[in-house]
Amino acid sequence: MKLATAGHRLKDAALSTDDATLLRLAFHGLLAASVVFLAIDFREISAANAGLPGFDPAQPQTTPVLPPALTEGGPQAAPSEIKTGVDLLKQPIRFELQPGGVLLAQGAIEPGAAGRFEKELEARGEYVKTVSLDSPGGSVGDALAISKLIRERNIGTRVANGALCASSCPIIMAGGVRREAEEGAVIGVHQVFNGSRDKLSPERAMSEAQRTTADVTRHLGKMGIKPGLWLHAMETPPDRLYYLTPEEMREFALATGPEKIAASKAK
Repeated sequence: MKLATAGHRLKDAALSTDDATLLRLAFHGLLAASVVFLAIDFREISAANAGLPGFDPAQPQTTPVLPPALTEGGPQAAPSEIKTGVDLLKQPIRFELQPGGVLLAQGAIEPGAAGRFEKELEARGEYVKTVSLDSPGGSVGDALAISKLIRERNIGTRVANGALCASSCPIIMAGGVRREAEEGAVIGVHQVFNGSRDKLSPERAMSEAQRTTADVTRHLGKMGIKPGLWLHAMETPPDRLYYLTPEEMREFALATGPEKIAASKAK
């Protein structure tokens, strides 16, 4: 309860602060929250989420933990209907070039997905204008790498009506030089967690939490995303999703509409 109250106070303060200070505030808050969360024993997390299909922190993250949008009995229903079947979204992400220069990226972001995406761009990059996302999330490292590739290639991102972009998927969306969320798109965020089979020592957990938080925070800032987006993620447990409203997508600059963001090379 104290952590939740502190989180709400942090968010309220952030909303009345200028962007530069807000970035610093978000960064330090994320470091603290991530360290606290990752220091929790994985067995306790597993026991608390035993009723969620697919949620098992003791298993290697070959596929992501599925958010409540894809689980039965989840704590909150998605704000719109997700049209893609659960079984398809659980599969490793696939890339399919569609008419109009749209590359569909559909499925779970498994470790190694960024390498496959890069090969796809090498083969079809000149035709790809927009990446259409439909994913429950997965590997944060791969999501960051894919997002950087999208920005380097000056490609737009989109979440279509009835598509899902959750967990680490919005990190990919952030890389677009244009970012569109159609009416009926389902976009949600939650805390970063470690899905490794090996139980980390407290020291290693703290180190990994700080590194991952720093990487995500730095990248989102470079992509022009407002820190309020990641503050919502920080205060939402990994077995929940904070669903973004269309107004919040615009407020946090996750969805930019038809206007184009100045392209900048991600490093």
